[in-house]
Amino acid sequence: MKISIAQLNYHIGNFEKNKGLIIKAIDKARSEGSDLVVFSELCVPGYPPLDLLDRIDFIEKCNRTVNEITDHCKGIAAVIGTPVYNKEPGGRKLYNSALVLSDGMTIFSANKSLLPTYDVFDEYRYFEPGKEFRLLSLKGINIALTICEDLWDDQPHGNWPGSAGIYPVAPMEELAVFNPDLVINISASPFSYQAVETRRNIFVAKALKHRIPVISVNQTGANTGLIFDGASLAVNRNGQIFRQLGYFEEAVETFSLEDLDAGFNFPDIGRAETAALIHKALITGIQDYFAKTGFRKAILGLSGGLDSAVCLCLAAEALGPDNVLALLMPSRYSPGSSVNDSVVLAEKLGIKYQLISIEEPMRAFEKTLKGPFKGLKPDVTEENIQARIRAILLMAYSNKFGYMLLNTSNKSETAVGYSTLYGDMAGGLSVIGDVYKSDVYKLASYINRNGETIPEAIIRKPPSAELKPGQLDTDSLPPYDILDPILYRYIELQKPPDEIVAEGWDRGIVEKVIRMINVSEYKRFQAPPVLRISSKSFGDGWKMPLAARY
Repeated sequence: MKISIAQLNYHIGNFEKNKGLIIKAIDKARSEGSDLVVFSELCVPGYPPLDLLDRIDFIEKCNRTVNEITDHCKGIAAVIGTPVYNKEPGGRKLYNSALVLSDGMTIFSANKSLLPTYDVFDEYRYFEPGKEFRLLSLKGINIALTICEDLWDDQPHGNWPGSAGIYPVAPMEELAVFNPDLVINISASPFSYQAVETRRNIFVAKALKHRIPVISVNQTGANTGLIFDGASLAVNRNGQIFRQLGYFEEAVETFSLEDLDAGFNFPDIGRAETAALIHKALITGIQDYFAKTGFRKAILGLSGGLDSAVCLCLAAEALGPDNVLALLMPSRYSPGSSVNDSVVLAEKLGIKYQLISIEEPMRAFEKTLKGPFKGLKPDVTEENIQARIRAILLMAYSNKFGYMLLNTSNKSETAVGYSTLYGDMAGGLSVIGDVYKSDVYKLASYINRNGETIPEAIIRKPPSAELKPGQLDTDSLPPYDILDPILYRYIELQKPPDEIVAEGWDRGIVEKVIRMINVSEYKRFQAPPVLRISSKSFGDGWKMPLAARY
């Protein structure tokens, strides 16, 4: 029996495109003699469709698209993911389903049982959990067909004590009693640099536990802030990686179940360097956000600092240098070196750039506010006006010439509110808003892996907002080698302050950092969408009350 894995990049609600991708892959698999081609979770509508699932016209479009794909399944079977109606009188109106299509009909269906509601996921809002467990029989092979979370049933409750897992049922345990010959898992599993190994290990562990080969098919590409790395897997019964598809790449691969079962090994692409994965994820995120929203050109403010330099490099690679414009907007506090470094970088990348001093508009604001501010010393108010002038200039270019403004704030700044609302927080997409400052340096090093692209002067320069004389980030923040580990423990690991302090971090600094995180929630609430590369990013996966005191 030959099986094909189809790892594709879907566009939410773009049924014609998704159908075209699926049919093209079916044709390729059929031409290679495949008996079964497997697609990813909710591939028909694209993942995640969110509240589009509440629209009956959207679901009907899903159904019509499934019928059109079904008509094309002649001489081959296909596993596709789509929402289907729940015909029972109770429960939610939809199932998240895997349908098996063959010879113009649906011959089997399986409904997702475990519906995640943590982090960016909210599937129980839309779907009824599947409660029936049975095997698909195809060409004498008995297959346990599962959907994403159904193989992640043993996840713990984070750091909650005395808790083994978050689900009351283990679908694979239910299916194992029927002695399947193969497990197929279709998924839409977003990229997180912390979860790459975890995901591989889950599938390896399932194969070893049940002594059954496991095939997992994940989508690739990006939809808004969620980035999907693909990396679809075939694992033999001995827990060996038989085949792994590339990260962030579309592919259709065919192999025989006999080879998989015998343990014949194709080359494994192995474990990629974390910085390389994050770099490729961000490139994918930028490319797909622009392609799927209809934008072609980007603009950003190039300050001479590391964050904007890294973002410029990412944008140039993702969109092409001709589609990126850098605006250099020095103030009276910007050293000449910042402008010079920015020019050097832009010219190395072949990026168009323009220089506009903000001195004249700043003087106009000072004159306008001279009366109301009489007798008051300059403070953060004047600093923020500078940041907001820059945002106005960037948005003027965006409106006039059709550029999307890229936000260049990093996760460390966003976490503690070291940013100006309606100023440097402006933008249509936050490129590195899920990348801690410490990791921005690693990204810069990776970008420079084949020679100096980002000038060393930018990398070595002490971080500064350059909004007042001699200003440094460390005037307001702990050094990033102290700040970032505390942020990581509080945000990603969700450790309480006392536990962080017990690990050796200064209590005063820990309490100050957490206070800054909490009081900055109103800023993050108004921030642009963030490209997610971690297990806990700001945005859809971070839900905190604004009017709270904790």
